[in-house]
Amino acid sequence: MPQSSTEITASPGNAKSPRPIMPGIFAFAPNRDTLGATSYLIVNKSGNILLDCPAWHEFNQEFLKSHGGINSLVITHRGGIGKNVWQMQQTFACSVIIQEQEAYLLPEVEVTSFTDNSNLSPELELIWTPGHSPGSSCLYWQHQGGILFTGRHLLPKSQTEIVPLKTAKTFHWWRQLDSIAKLRDRFSSDTLKYIIPGANTGYLRGTGYIDSAYEQLQALDLTALRSTEII
Repeated sequence: MPQSSTEITASPGNAKSPRPIMPGIFAFAPNRDTLGATSYLIVNKSGNILLDCPAWHEFNQEFLKSHGGINSLVITHRGGIGKNVWQMQQTFACSVIIQEQEAYLLPEVEVTSFTDNSNLSPELELIWTPGHSPGSSCLYWQHQGGILFTGRHLLPKSQTEIVPLKTAKTFHWWRQLDSIAKLRDRFSSDTLKYIIPGANTGYLRGTGYIDSAYEQLQALDLTALRSTEII
């Protein structure tokens, strides 16, 4: 049985306030429940979006309420699912959006699933990018020259470089590389300026994003990456 929507975890004494990394974008502290993933609040006139699950404690709840709550909770991959999705939905009366191949992981939640793409607004689009997990997806926002939230599909390896990572839990490595090629075909230097990853954000040294994002995609040697060893 899901817990009561009023049952929350007390705020830790060292809780950090979500920090602004761009206009309308706040990054939460990495969440232990999602293996250190970083969640984001996107404050948007069409309705606020929470991208993946931050720690579910009173401090973060009050922060979300003070910024107008959330209209949608978007899960970019199975690793972004926290322990309290049902409580989040009950507290904020929000939709929970996830790619259809991973919707079964939330049986107690009323889920909105999608197949290849889903437009959340005229400026916000979910794009299915399978590989890291079966339902891995990226969120594109036509803002500040184009921002792509990549979850764990693409991650930083330095302050200025992004890579896909092949791990023992990777669902299908070649499909992940094909998904990168799909993003290259979809965007250009005029439409994709920044990447905001969902993990490994310590490499970014406080900036919170990768600049010259399309050029970074172009720099990846997808042929050579096919022979990458598991990390």
